[in-house]
Amino acid sequence: MTQDELKVMVGQAALAHVVAGSVVGVGTGSTVNCFIDALAGIRDRIAGAVSSSEQSSERLRARGIAVLDSNAIERIPVYVDGADEIDPQGHMIKGGGAALTREKIVADLADRFVCIADVSKRVAVLGRFPLPVEVIPMATAQIARRFVALGGRPVLRAGVVTDNGCHLIDVHGLAITDPLAMELDINQWPGVVTVGIFARNKASLCLFGTPDGVETVRYQTRPDAP
Repeated sequence: MTQDELKVMVGQAALAHVVAGSVVGVGTGSTVNCFIDALAGIRDRIAGAVSSSEQSSERLRARGIAVLDSNAIERIPVYVDGADEIDPQGHMIKGGGAALTREKIVADLADRFVCIADVSKRVAVLGRFPLPVEVIPMATAQIARRFVALGGRPVLRAGVVTDNGCHLIDVHGLAITDPLAMELDINQWPGVVTVGIFARNKASLCLFGTPDGVETVRYQTRPDAP
């Protein structure tokens, strides 16, 4: 099976985790696009969606799915999104699609995070995929220097401005052995909007697309997780 076929397969499989009559949290990216296309087939059975990006919002509306303001929603049962990497505990690197901040906001509204990904996204330790960090423009160089001090190689994502009007730095060469600690630390740096480590908002389960079908992996969530 091609990677595109695997994405379609897990996008369709995620429908089984959508709660009828509820608002659905929707992420961003090529795999999520397949989920949105599948979700259109049951749009009459959901109350709408909370979206993590302008790109996803446009696709949802084009398929007849109402996009709701996150400020009007207290909780959602399920958030469906992809990952750039996911480790054996369900911690993820996200942000390849430049929507990490809004993705984390919607994930924080959700009772469960359902990750959809092809099996190539599984890693033993996060960091092979460059770590995206959204930063306030005036702090770009300052934040980059801090990553150099950690042994990383920060690269400004050229020509990219996030939906929030910010810059993105992609940090190469990190081995993230304690994702939660690193997420909490980097998020405190002045000028950081969001780091693309999803450890506090980790996956509850992941639907992996494999040549043999969809593999479901469940992860233990922390007691204080949202």
